[in-house]
Amino acid sequence: MRLGVLDVGSNTVHLLVVDAHHGARPLPAHSHKAELRLAQLLDADGAIGERGVTALVATLRAALQAAEDKGVEELLPFATSAVRDAVNADEVLRRVREETGVRLDVLSGPEEARLTFLAARRWCGWSAGRLLLLDIGGGSLEIAYGLDEEPDAAVSLPLGAGRLTHARVPGDPPAPGDVRELRKYVRASIARVVGEFSRFGPPDRVVATSKTFRRLARVGGAARSSEGLYVTRELKRRSLEEWVPRLAAMTAAERAELPGIPEDRADQLLAGAIVAEGAFDLFDIERAEICPWALREGVILRRLDRLDRAEGGRGTVTDAIVTTWTPRG
Repeated sequence: MRLGVLDVGSNTVHLLVVDAHHGARPLPAHSHKAELRLAQLLDADGAIGERGVTALVATLRAALQAAEDKGVEELLPFATSAVRDAVNADEVLRRVREETGVRLDVLSGPEEARLTFLAARRWCGWSAGRLLLLDIGGGSLEIAYGLDEEPDAAVSLPLGAGRLTHARVPGDPPAPGDVRELRKYVRASIARVVGEFSRFGPPDRVVATSKTFRRLARVGGAARSSEGLYVTRELKRRSLEEWVPRLAAMTAAERAELPGIPEDRADQLLAGAIVAEGAFDLFDIERAEICPWALREGVILRRLDRLDRAEGGRGTVTDAIVTTWTPRG
C-alpha cells in the first residue's frame, strides 16, 4: 500500500510518501516539505497565534493535495514539540480538524523517542547490541537506550536547535555571554537525565539521527548525502570540540558557506552543535554513527507492524488501526 506520513514539526511540515510491502523496507516515493518554523510563531504566552494557525492550515492543505496527487491510500498525521508545548494546543488541533479534516496525533516526548529508537533499531539490526540513540529536532532532544525494539529508557528534553536559537542566542553572531549561558543550560538539562541511562551500562553502539546531526557530520568531513544512504557517516566528539567555538564566532551567512549547510538552517547550527557536544561529553561518547532513519520511519514501521499482526490472525483490522492517526475524512 502507499502510505503518507505527515509530520508537523517545529521547523518543517513534511509529507513523506512511501510504498509499503510486507517483509520489505518502506520505499520512499515522494517528499513534500514546507518551512513553517512553527515554534517561532509562539506568542509571549506560549500560544500559537492566529498567524501561525492560519499558516499551519494552509500548509496542511497543500500537503493533503500532494498526498492525493501521489495516490496515498492512508495518511498518518502527527505533531511534535511545537504543537505539544503550545498552551492552546487543543484549540489549534480543533481548528486544524475543522478546516482540513486532519486529526493530528500529538506525540508525547517519550513516544517520539521510542518511535525514533524503533527506526534506528530496524536500520542497525540486532547485531548493534545495546543501542544509544540521540536525535536533535527543531524543538526537542530525544534520547533512548535499549537492547530490544522497545527502549529501556526514553526521554525528551526541550533542547531543539530551533527553540534554543530563537530563545537564547538571537545575535548574529551571538554574544559570547549568550553562548556561555546556553552551554550551561544545555549541560545542566542533560545532566539531570544521565542517571536514567547509566544504570543500564555502556552502549555497544551509539547512533544519531536528524538533519542537525547529519549537517554537523558533514561539516566534520562526512560523505555528502548524494553518495547514498549506505555510506557510513560518523560524528566525532573531537570534531564537535573543534567546531563549536568556530561556529560561535561566525555569522549565519558564514555558516551557510560550510559544506552541507543550507542558508535557511545556518542560524540553528550553533545551538545544535552545543547540544550535540553536551550530550557526547555527558554520556562519554567518542563517536556516533549517523542513522538515516528517524521518527517518520518509526511511525511507518509501527503502522506496518500492526497491519501485519492483524493480517496474521492475531487481531482484527480494527484493532490494528491507530485511531489517532486517522486518514482524511
